[in-house]
Amino acid sequence: MHAEASGRDAAASIAARDSIDRAAAALATGGEELLRHVLTDAPVGLALVGPDLRWRWANPVFCRTAAVGPERLLGRAVAATALAAAAPALDAVLVDGSPREPSAGHPAVPRLRLRARRLVIGGRTAGLVVAALGPAEEPRPPATGPDLPHELEQARIRLAVLDAAAGRIGTTLDVDTTCVELADFTVPALADLATVELLAPEAVERGAPGGTLRLHRAAAVCTAALKPYLAPLARPGESVRHPEGSAVARCLRTGRPVAAPVREGTWPGSAEEAGPAAYRAAGLDSVLAVPLTARGRVLGVLSLARAGESARAFTEDDTVLVGDLAGRAAVGIDNARRYTRSQGIALQLQRALLAEPGNPHPNLELASRYLPSGTSSVVGGDWYETVRLPFGRTLLVMGDVMGHGVEAAVDMSTYRSMLRDVAGMDLPPHRILRQLDALISENESSRPATCLLALADPGRNRWTFSSAGHLPPALVLADRPTDLVAVPTGPPLGTGLGGYQQQARELLPDQVLLLYTDGLVERRGEDIDASLARLAALRLPAAGDLDDLLDSVLHALTPEAAEDDVAVLAARVRRR
Repeated sequence: MHAEASGRDAAASIAARDSIDRAAAALATGGEELLRHVLTDAPVGLALVGPDLRWRWANPVFCRTAAVGPERLLGRAVAATALAAAAPALDAVLVDGSPREPSAGHPAVPRLRLRARRLVIGGRTAGLVVAALGPAEEPRPPATGPDLPHELEQARIRLAVLDAAAGRIGTTLDVDTTCVELADFTVPALADLATVELLAPEAVERGAPGGTLRLHRAAAVCTAALKPYLAPLARPGESVRHPEGSAVARCLRTGRPVAAPVREGTWPGSAEEAGPAAYRAAGLDSVLAVPLTARGRVLGVLSLARAGESARAFTEDDTVLVGDLAGRAAVGIDNARRYTRSQGIALQLQRALLAEPGNPHPNLELASRYLPSGTSSVVGGDWYETVRLPFGRTLLVMGDVMGHGVEAAVDMSTYRSMLRDVAGMDLPPHRILRQLDALISENESSRPATCLLALADPGRNRWTFSSAGHLPPALVLADRPTDLVAVPTGPPLGTGLGGYQQQARELLPDQVLLLYTDGLVERRGEDIDASLARLAALRLPAAGDLDDLLDSVLHALTPEAAEDDVAVLAARVRRR
């Protein structure tokens, strides 16, 4: 009997946890209307408790299970209702965030079992989601066997599988990684072979076309025993064609799962030349193709195949289970695609805005590079510029807007335009920074930015530097250590504090000025002095081509997995 109760408790806890997660996601992302729908249709009783420990909302199932009318619950403090016994445990969940299953009750339901989880939205505690698991004394049917309805057993299995999948699929915002996680999860538990194939983004938008379909194979996983037989199949990263009438084509066309035996007259798989022979050599008997559908659009297909003489065909229960799994995974794939697309837009915008620096005077040579950090971080607001001034002078600029994404890139473009206007007033560098700081600080939504100005004045053989919180410039001469200029550092632009100073240095023949952003030198967990010392220790080819110098700098200092964007600008006076 104890084992029977444990099985029922486990099924109830799984259902409650799944329903709580759906309610939390609905409140966090979908707003009140979606939350009301989730609460009303949930298979268990759900209620919301505010941070003041008052009942805010409850669905009819919760009220029936707790035997408490909504008029005696909603708006009241937990301690002032028939479920007062749960108040200390609910308060503890609010404090430490650990889910609990307290008991509460009254004469109608002596021991009502609850499950409570803290709800956090935007980093702030918004209250609790509470599920009613039912009275402890109610009769409990066996967890398995002929007395348990088949539908209930299958629902319990689906909830357990989906709960396990939630922690293993969609751990990153990378499309291919999510597809591999999906395929890995299904083998060998649900199939002997799993492939995940995606439509091209334009095909997703317009729907699957007629005729032969070409998809991108994002993942292919099989059991160890089948690897020698399936080696001829297309590998991840390659494209696969699916002819009209195949299981995958029918699945994509209808948006519904398709199960087909391998040995029927029409080959159910892809149009890979080695496909039919490889499947039969591996003993694959049945195929199940399930659409990956998210937000009303079909993104691709999950294909499963089973092998062996005793391998059973995919049943209706299998189809429902795999369909639920594919639906959840598809949301993760779609999120990853949206993220990748957003990052691509930001990178294109950054590159469009960060065009070649302005034309310096003919007496100055320039070379510049911009390196995005890669897929691990959205593009940032690194930028550089040159402004041609009277009397053969050129103003060189290196800036870094704080933050990442499209917003940082847009602010970068704005600050760049401001700088051109202010520099046209022919002010000394420290006064240019003062004007920029005042202009940027007028807009409360503007992001702070570091900035370094270097005024090249070949006629007077002089560099003049001024810094708004930026790393020091480097002066490079052949056969000498790199010299980091100690420039007085003022606050970042946008603070409104001002207080900028300038520092003059002699401009030597064949001397190269190197301006850079922090992504070139800074490393996580390393003191900035150590980072700058690494740059100062470099012996750079100052007398050669400036592009060669930048190659040497980037090769020596840029890590394989860059954590931030890198922008560098090199300048040298051209002697006549």
